[in-house]
Amino acid sequence: MLQNLREKTSGWIGATILGLLTIPFAFFGMESYMSQSVETYVARIAQPPSWWASAPQVWPVTYLWHIEDIDAQEYRERLEDVRMRMRDQQGDNFDPKAFESAENKRKIVDAMIDERLMKMASDRDGVVISDNEVRKTIQGMPDFQVDGAFNTDRYRLLLASQNPPMTPAQFDARIRESLKNALIPTAISQSGFVTNAELDRLMRLMGEHRDVSFLMLPPPAPDRAEVTAAQIDAWYKAHQGEYRKPETVRLEYVEVDASSAQSSAADEADLRKRYQENIAKYSSAEKREVSHILVEVPSNADAAAKKAAEAKANKLAAEAKAPGADFAALAKANSDDAGSKEKGGDLGWMAKGGMPGAFDDAAFAMKDGEVRGPIKSDFGYHIVKLNAIQPGVQRTFEEVRPELEKELQEGSRERAFNELTGKLVDAVYKTPTSLEPAAKAMGLELKTTPPFTRAGGPGIASDQKVLRAAFSDVLLQDGTASDPIELGPEHSVLVRVIDHVPERALKLDEVKDAVIAEIHADRERKAAETAANALIKLANEKGLAEAVKTLGLEVTEAKDITRSVAMPTPEITAAFFNVPRPQNGKVTAHKVQLGGQFVLFAVSAARDADLGQVTPQERNQLRQQVSMANGIQAQEAFVRAARQSYKIKVAEDRL
Repeated sequence: MLQNLREKTSGWIGATILGLLTIPFAFFGMESYMSQSVETYVARIAQPPSWWASAPQVWPVTYLWHIEDIDAQEYRERLEDVRMRMRDQQGDNFDPKAFESAENKRKIVDAMIDERLMKMASDRDGVVISDNEVRKTIQGMPDFQVDGAFNTDRYRLLLASQNPPMTPAQFDARIRESLKNALIPTAISQSGFVTNAELDRLMRLMGEHRDVSFLMLPPPAPDRAEVTAAQIDAWYKAHQGEYRKPETVRLEYVEVDASSAQSSAADEADLRKRYQENIAKYSSAEKREVSHILVEVPSNADAAAKKAAEAKANKLAAEAKAPGADFAALAKANSDDAGSKEKGGDLGWMAKGGMPGAFDDAAFAMKDGEVRGPIKSDFGYHIVKLNAIQPGVQRTFEEVRPELEKELQEGSRERAFNELTGKLVDAVYKTPTSLEPAAKAMGLELKTTPPFTRAGGPGIASDQKVLRAAFSDVLLQDGTASDPIELGPEHSVLVRVIDHVPERALKLDEVKDAVIAEIHADRERKAAETAANALIKLANEKGLAEAVKTLGLEVTEAKDITRSVAMPTPEITAAFFNVPRPQNGKVTAHKVQLGGQFVLFAVSAARDADLGQVTPQERNQLRQQVSMANGIQAQEAFVRAARQSYKIKVAEDRL
């Protein structure tokens, strides 16, 4: 039998079987059989190969697709960034519960998906941003300017102050990536336009005048009718989702801040040592004010073009070096540097290292008023003039002593804070189910919070990081202490849940009074609407003033109102202009609800704006606004269309 098996598997049949078994190992690898993959993405974007746009997403063709994930960490960072930005903008009006809604989280993920789609599209289409465009963008950023001009020192200082610090090369790469991803959608948004006919129609509507008669109906009489047990039960069952007691937690916590840590005083030796170690910080480097004329040489220029550019540069250099030459006039007339041309080639003050190699070396080897060139760089040929020299300045130890003392005190306090926090964490790890022993061992106060919901509470319960930790599964289920949560600089807290009450439906007995009040209010609303509808019907037969005469109400006549007139309120004015114009002299009554009351109104006449009264400035301003709005709509349509070329999967359970 074994001999027969050997013969059957040693021929072409055996080779075929072996080949078929090899296929899954070639695609998946042996490790896929040995380990289990755990997905952590919140969104996955799949892009077909550029040379096969209609490639099906089926095995094994799937392996030709380009896959990019938006991982959970990236999403959480964006979520927190948006949360902090909205909290700063809205202040006390910020609603944490609304922010945490599934709709809002999906909106944030969709924005991240759109950004990633634009990146993938620009990579696929081979979009490239030139060095000159990156440089112009950076030099145009207000944060890097002093007195309206780009300042190299400020640029490097701001990059170094980032957390973590950034080098110019890293920042250049980030700007290049941003410009590349935004190139196509930005160009589309800037392509918006509006025709003269469309603009005229819009201006006639926006400046429309209407004659309106209106009155506010008195609030409905309080409902005194009996509310039966059956009505209470029926209302409660129909609105049971509204009668819920939110989930709450109560915490014990230990705070550590800089005031809890004792810092040591700085002595003279430490101060002088720090001064020597950071002496460059207290020195301002020599600066030079430089102008230049650029003869640009494109990167793809042929030999003839390069030779012509060099000849032009030599000619300009000779003219600039001639006695009495007007360098600024030469730059305005001949320079290819759009950023400095109109300023006579002036590049402002620069420190050593602020420009490319040979240019920088020449600028710091020249004498005041000297002209040199041509100097070759990656951009072409430069003719350089040194306008002025600002010597470097060295601050003395006595001058910077207060700064040194402050820095050393802060460093000492930070070390003491970190040491205290580390010891506290070590103590908590010994008894993670209670903070009391650790607090007692470190001489810190153990505090507790009152119960609070996911919307937050007083004190530390208002911090979003504390809220996330307090309602996390780990703290709720295990009853252990959290890791240190940073509340601010040198201020952290460790928390532990000591009481958790899940969300629950309130029983009818608990909300019976509220249910009865809602039933009365609902009856009053319905009675008010019924009365308003009856008056509208009568007004359409006899006119608004006649319909309300028996009620002793007076109708207000408003002539020639426009959309910008908030009378009696902006909401009501909007309603006046949201109904059709009267046709064939027939006036129709309408209603709009304002709080618990109704406003009845009728539009008796409507007139277009007089375009002859519109100034050219107003017309141009509106054209720009409408063109911008149309461009933004086109940009959004482009992004929506781009989505059709990709397969997008969102892990809703990870949001």
